[in-house]
Amino acid sequence: MSHKVVLDRDDVRRTLVRIAHEIVERSGTDPIALVGIHRRGALLAARLRDQIAELVGEPVPLGDLDISFYRDDLGLRDPARAPATGPVVHATHIDFGFEEATVVLVDDVLFTGRTVRAAIDALFDYGRPRRVQLAVLADRGHRELPIRPDYVGKNLPTGRAERVNVSLEELDGHDEVTISDAREEAGRSPPVHARRDAESRSQTAGRDALRRYPS
Repeated sequence: MSHKVVLDRDDVRRTLVRIAHEIVERSGTDPIALVGIHRRGALLAARLRDQIAELVGEPVPLGDLDISFYRDDLGLRDPARAPATGPVVHATHIDFGFEEATVVLVDDVLFTGRTVRAAIDALFDYGRPRRVQLAVLADRGHRELPIRPDYVGKNLPTGRAERVNVSLEELDGHDEVTISDAREEAGRSPPVHARRDAESRSQTAGRDALRRYPS
C-alpha cells in the first residue's frame, strides 16, 4: 500500500513551533488555555502547551476532551471501523476555569468540521470561554459545516477517496503525516496511526446519541 509522506518528523516539530508562536502573538496579554480533542489532538495540545508556556514564561492550562457522545454520526458509523458496542470513549479532563480565557481547541486533521462542532458542544458543557479558537496540524478540506481553523500546520488538498494518516511519537513511535488511498484499504484493518474515520453527514442529534449510550 502506497503512502505519500507530506510531513516528516522535523516538519511536524517546526510546524508546532510556528503554531505556538502564532497563538502567543495573536493572543497578546489575554489568558490562554489549550484543550485537545482525543486522541491525537490531545497529544498535540500537550506539545503546544509546553512550547507556549516557555514563550510566555508562565504555566498554561491544558485539558483534553472526549467528544464520543456529542457526535452526530454514532448511529451510522462504519461497523467495520468502530466497536459494535458503541464508540471508544476516553476520559475528559478539564479541571480549570476558562470563562475569561481564550480556549484553543487542538486537533490533528480538520475534515468536514463535524468533530469540531461536537468538541464545541462538549466544551460549553464545562463553561463559557471568552473566545474559542481552533488549531489543527492539517486541513484537508471538504467542509460540510462553516468551520475554519485559526491556526493551520499544513493545507492538504485531498480527494474524498484519500485518507490522511497522522502518526505521533507518543502512540506510534514516530512523527509523520501521510496521505493514502482509502480504496486500497477496503477490507483491511485500519493502521494504528490512521486518522479517525471520515465524519458522517448524518444529522442525528447528539442528545439522541446520549440516550442510546448513557454514561
